[in-house]
Amino acid sequence: MGPVTTLTVLECEDIAWFRSDPAFPAAARGAAAALARRIGFDAHRASEVALAVSEASTNLQRHAADGALLLRVLRTRDSAAVEFVTVDTGPGMADVSAAMADGVSTAGTLGIGLGAVARLADGFDIHSLPGRGTVMAAQFWPRSRPAAGHPVPARPVVTGLTRPISGETVCGDAWSARVDTTASETGPALLMMLCDGLGHGPLAARSSEAAVGAFRRTTARDPESILREIHGALRGTRGGAVAVARIEPDRQRVLFCGVGNVSGFLIAPGTRKSLLSAPGIVGHQMRTLRTFDLPLIPGGALVLHSDGLTERWTMDALPGLLQHTPSVVAGQLLREAAVRRDDAGIVVAKGAW
Repeated sequence: MGPVTTLTVLECEDIAWFRSDPAFPAAARGAAAALARRIGFDAHRASEVALAVSEASTNLQRHAADGALLLRVLRTRDSAAVEFVTVDTGPGMADVSAAMADGVSTAGTLGIGLGAVARLADGFDIHSLPGRGTVMAAQFWPRSRPAAGHPVPARPVVTGLTRPISGETVCGDAWSARVDTTASETGPALLMMLCDGLGHGPLAARSSEAAVGAFRRTTARDPESILREIHGALRGTRGGAVAVARIEPDRQRVLFCGVGNVSGFLIAPGTRKSLLSAPGIVGHQMRTLRTFDLPLIPGGALVLHSDGLTERWTMDALPGLLQHTPSVVAGQLLREAAVRRDDAGIVVAKGAW
């Protein structure tokens, strides 16, 4: 494999999770239209976003045993997009291609079908497990971008999902990622971090926000040094469990350092290699840190998740998942392993090696 010269990372701002209930489609549609207008979409493009969200959310309401839709904003330096991710436990689809065909739409929707949703979107991905559930992700950029000479950004190599514990609106888990281009000897590197604030609710979220802020501000390049800076930033908060990884695609390696109950895995078809975190609470008590240096698995992915997801998932139970985008991989693992009695956070990197 030749040198990797480009790593695309987009800023991500979660707006809200919408859970399936009788008012779900109307609420999600209205929020999507308002969000699109707020970030500068024209009326026509905002209506397309609302239409796609309405189709997806109505399908969830009618067919999923348990479904939810996450609405969020993706940003580059000069533009912003709307993304939605749907996660459901339900019948799934035995033939996704057939469901995407024109004219196929679930009774009770607006009748545009999943194929039309995909055409309205600038990025679209779906993975379904018959009898278990489906995850779908769609991104919508302003239609003026290509005409103005600003093509849709390349598909990001990392993304994450966080979902609050049942009954809360704020999640105590948070993630962040950035590209390090300062080290010419290693090529561009991807840095990623996940923090699980102690407990849940606003005080846990405060810890995670402090971790994200420190991660974004630091000029440190290795996971251990970054973790020490986060440790200082979390003093005075509840603290939390934190993991930091550095992926160097050109050198085909990952460096990992974690403290507390954040799980790390290098995954590939039929393979799951655990990355070990040290005991402790970042911001309060950290023992001697250890950085693991491991080879990347070609065609695989790196997954970090909080203990709001159990570790009882396997790649063998998720056939074909690694062919999909980080958003869909994260969504399927969230659907497969997340628990309702805790905040859940997961970040996935793939496609960079």
